[in-house]
Amino acid sequence: MKHLVLDASVVVKWALPTRDEEEHIEKALGILLHIQESRAVVHQPPHWLAEAAAVIERLSPATAKEDIKDLYEINFEIVDTREVYLKACQLSMELNHHLFDTLYHAVALLLQDTVLVTADKKYFNKARSHGGILLLEDFGM
Repeated sequence: MKHLVLDASVVVKWALPTRDEEEHIEKALGILLHIQESRAVVHQPPHWLAEAAAVIERLSPATAKEDIKDLYEINFEIVDTREVYLKACQLSMELNHHLFDTLYHAVALLLQDTVLVTADKKYFNKARSHGGILLLEDFGM
């Protein structure tokens, strides 16, 4: 079983699979299928739904309520520990990057055999030297 952390750049693709600007939709939907088939377990920082909802509401206001409701129904394990926040702060300072992104990465780094999957190439390029991160396009099912 795969242990994953999925940032908003991946989760939003589930709600907006027909958006032309979205790349690697098939990979994101494959991860969702793995979750539904209990072949993957997802661990998330506490803000994951708020961040995904903000993006969905901005990009697709007509479907936002239903999309957010669907995401809310997914039962991800929330990791809300002091260690996650401290690690995220450390990453944020070292990488000069927004804390909300580093919270996802901190969860992956602090949980054994867990990887952050992201479509955010800018963050990936800054953070890959820390390990525990994979680009969505490189994710193998």
